[in-house]
Amino acid sequence: MSSSTIRLARATMLLAATALATPAMAQMSDNVIRIGVMNDQSGVYSDNCGAGSVTSVKLAVEDAGGQIKGTKIEVVVADDQNKPDVGVAAALKWIEKEGVDTIVGCSASSIALALQPVMASHKKPYLIAGTASSDLTNSKCTPMGTNWAYDTYTLPKGTVSALLGRGLDTWYFITVDYTFGKMWQEDATRFIQAAGGKVLGSTLHPLNATDFSSQLLQAQASGAKVIGIANSGSDLANVIKQAKEFGITSAGQQLAPLGLQINLVHGIGLEAAQDMVFTSSAYWDQNEGTRELAKRYGKAFQGRIPNESQLATYSAVNHYLKAVAAAGTDEGDAVMAKMRATPVNDMMLNNVSIRADGVVMRPMKTVRVKKPGEVKYPWDYYEILGEVPAEQAWRPLSESACPLVNKS
Repeated sequence: MSSSTIRLARATMLLAATALATPAMAQMSDNVIRIGVMNDQSGVYSDNCGAGSVTSVKLAVEDAGGQIKGTKIEVVVADDQNKPDVGVAAALKWIEKEGVDTIVGCSASSIALALQPVMASHKKPYLIAGTASSDLTNSKCTPMGTNWAYDTYTLPKGTVSALLGRGLDTWYFITVDYTFGKMWQEDATRFIQAAGGKVLGSTLHPLNATDFSSQLLQAQASGAKVIGIANSGSDLANVIKQAKEFGITSAGQQLAPLGLQINLVHGIGLEAAQDMVFTSSAYWDQNEGTRELAKRYGKAFQGRIPNESQLATYSAVNHYLKAVAAAGTDEGDAVMAKMRATPVNDMMLNNVSIRADGVVMRPMKTVRVKKPGEVKYPWDYYEILGEVPAEQAWRPLSESACPLVNKS
């Protein structure tokens, strides 16, 4: 064999070996794995997720080493301003012009419901980590959508069960006037009535309200044992603070937020929030792993503690990046197949499955806000009363309207 033939054979073998050694690199679009973080960065819901969720994403990227098989991971951020048209426009620009591979969202329900079909049509995983509409994994489910935190079914179910178990069987609702609040009240009402309780009435308020005196006076006059609060963010904080000023809780009525997060407890203060019982999806003080994550989070974000949505955001991105590594590509269908086929494991979740409807089957916690004198260290705000197994916490598949669910 001539020397030139030998050199050609060696070169051919080298090229083949190189191709076999780097298949993942060839499958990563734009040579970047690009994660978009979309939520309210400056408005009424900014404390729910906002810049704090960006911090959670960056910690998950850090734990992945900042790259996967030589491909850099990049994080971009959009403020959806609580407007569906703004959110959809930002998502389309990201996907069609800027190479974003996935969006982790904690937007208002109206935005998420508008964005879900966009993500599905472009075959991009949509990691929902803090949006509460149960429609996202029910009638509006898609193969690309997964819910990592909670929804308007899980949160009221645990809260209603705990309070009815104490004999608090008459309710009045203060509800934000858009899809999310109305769905929350509707689900809670169903659970109350199924357990033999009664809803005596309700009143609506606009998003980003400041004066709740009219709603609170109506709730007080109803004589209901429980005032259910179906809103979030600064609206929720304002209702609770003003209820304290009106002397509602001291007069014997129980406030029941259908969704409360630990940063809101901190902002409201324990004097006003103490003894409220509600459902929580995650707690920073759960175990050594969550405490270590919270310590890192605090160093990165103004000494704060990650709330429920921000902890769910970490889990979502951590699992997504593991799926990208296992699939060897950031192509949406392949990554989503890996995400659904692989149990979720991190410091919060142990062998948790992703259901056909996109629900991440995390158990939920029933918690009580501690009294000021019960707190032993900073952010020690919750007493965990019990855990609701995932199969009991989430909507059963037998009741699902998700077209991906096979009920045969």
